[in-house]
Amino acid sequence: SARDFPVGGSVTPGLPDAEAIRLYRAQVLSRALDLQSRVMQKQGQGFYTIGSSGHEGMAAVAHALRPDDIAFLHYRDAAFQIARADQVDGQDMLRDMLLSFACSADDPTSGGRHKVLGSRVLMIPPQTSTIASHLPKAVGAAHALGLARRNPPEHQILPRDGIAMCSFGDASANHSTAQGAINAASWTAVQGVPLPLLFVCEDNGIGISTKTPTGWIKASMSARPGLRYFEADGLDLYAAYASAKEAADYVRKHRKPAFLHLRTVRLYGHAGADVATSYLPRAEVETDEANDPLLHTVRLLNAAGVMDPTDALAVYTQTLDRVAEVASDVVTRPRLTTAADVMASIVPPKRPCVPTNGPSVEHRADVFGSDLGQMDSPQPLSKLINWALHDLMLAHPETLLMGEDVGRKGGVYGVTQKLYLRFGPARVIDTLLDEQSILGFAIGAAHNGFIPMPEIQFLAYLHNAEDQLRGEAATLPFFSNGQWSNPMVLRIAGLGYQKGFGGHFHNDNSLAVLRDIPGIVIACPSTGADAALMLREAHRLAREEQRVVVFIEPIALYPMRDLLEPGDGAWMTCYPDPDQRLSLSDVGVHGEGSDLAILTYGNGHYLSRQAQADLAAQGVQTRVIDLRWIAPLAEEAIIAAIGTRPVLIVDECRRSGGQAEALMALLQERGIK
Repeated sequence: SARDFPVGGSVTPGLPDAEAIRLYRAQVLSRALDLQSRVMQKQGQGFYTIGSSGHEGMAAVAHALRPDDIAFLHYRDAAFQIARADQVDGQDMLRDMLLSFACSADDPTSGGRHKVLGSRVLMIPPQTSTIASHLPKAVGAAHALGLARRNPPEHQILPRDGIAMCSFGDASANHSTAQGAINAASWTAVQGVPLPLLFVCEDNGIGISTKTPTGWIKASMSARPGLRYFEADGLDLYAAYASAKEAADYVRKHRKPAFLHLRTVRLYGHAGADVATSYLPRAEVETDEANDPLLHTVRLLNAAGVMDPTDALAVYTQTLDRVAEVASDVVTRPRLTTAADVMASIVPPKRPCVPTNGPSVEHRADVFGSDLGQMDSPQPLSKLINWALHDLMLAHPETLLMGEDVGRKGGVYGVTQKLYLRFGPARVIDTLLDEQSILGFAIGAAHNGFIPMPEIQFLAYLHNAEDQLRGEAATLPFFSNGQWSNPMVLRIAGLGYQKGFGGHFHNDNSLAVLRDIPGIVIACPSTGADAALMLREAHRLAREEQRVVVFIEPIALYPMRDLLEPGDGAWMTCYPDPDQRLSLSDVGVHGEGSDLAILTYGNGHYLSRQAQADLAAQGVQTRVIDLRWIAPLAEEAIIAAIGTRPVLIVDECRRSGGQAEALMALLQERGIK
């Protein structure tokens, strides 16, 4: 009866009757799945989940978008995914989500590795529940939509007129990652750069137990430069759809970002075991429950003459019964049973790529200009990296460089000089000073088929953005069972280099932050020729094998010319032929001495070669083995190069978390001393 419904506004026009009924069914299914997940958890047949109850208004947002608009979703957005699935033939969200709850190997999203929203067919990349960590890549994906209009990449998946969307909670909006992403979107938009992105803030007024100040989201977001603000009552299906449609149409038409503020409620606590009455007054919890969005939708459907409450209740009870029925079958489905099965998707699958013959001789000569005449003479490391970047940009139009000062200045060490002039600001992109945004830009661009080569100026600067690498880029294939990837080559200048300058802010040798991340490739060249050859292989790994590669460039060796004596020029090398590469199984071997094998990399390689000469003068004959690849280690090549020699490890990095740990473990496992 009317007295059972919460008080609310009248029906907002614009949503056809049949579509309103479909969205109500999506809302009901989302709620029924929430309730069933709790039953499964109590029975030991399901696992930790965060429910969507109270946020069912997101079904209206899904209906306002197209199913080919990429969506980076908040973990409370089951209703969005269900409503989007209704727009695409052949989808069965009821069964698919139950498979996810049960961590079944049949789960079409993660393959049983994690309860996560996502679908390749529905253009919803799976997200971790790390707070707001998906916002920087949403900005990147939106930016890439504009770039792809001028320079469509081979593996482009997003339509020319598409937009990107990301959703998050009011508590998440305060996180520095969210603030940085929203700031980056505004910073980009005010410069006239296309950035078709819809931010959706689902404001339920609380983050676990900490309340959001009344009016905070509107006050802090409604006047951002370059960011259009929209708001709606997320409990009102009709009003939410109208505002979401207006916001989405604005973004699509003007190619500018917008912020949609949806007011919602949170029902049943934060997550599985959370009891809201342990920190909120019971009356407040009951008020939220009385504001149930399903009750509001039934009230509006009844007021519009579309569906009476009796029929609405029948839909609800029938859905509950159907969900319970399917759940009884789903819990019998197989799960992953071995560590190898679980880890199988850490490394993404290879993908077919169109062969490239590279630029014509004439075009290459025109781009390189006077540099071409220097290639037959030995050059330092920085110069050869620069030339390798030129050749990669020439051969692969989908390759992008981005970072602080990489464009006009040519990098703080000159490594990217002339690239901006030769390839333009759409491919060599000066970013704002925010490492999270730089990595997010790269991740998002990779979603749309580009091969990003972001630069972090110093290894120490990675630490405030490492979750973009660890929690986002490296985990995407794992959470999606290899269906999604974000290949890239991340260049980082690092390791020790200048006495008395910058302290740990510049002279950082912490490789532990990288070595701890499953699935990524870590390269560390020490000579110019190796750097060029390895950079080409890193790019190939990203393009063809969809890998995330981190390329550590030793700053101290950028300008290095001499090895043993001033003026000997022994550390310079000639530029290798553009078709040559060094594979992951290749290590550098210098010397045939049998007295000692020195395992090293980076600056250690340079110093070990000097030590090699000193030892030879004392009658000790050595072999220096340059690892080149920090991860994965070229184990067989290392063991073969050592032979029967005793081993000395020269590791410039830290005792805790340094490369020596992996090397010592390898030697111990192989019985080498």
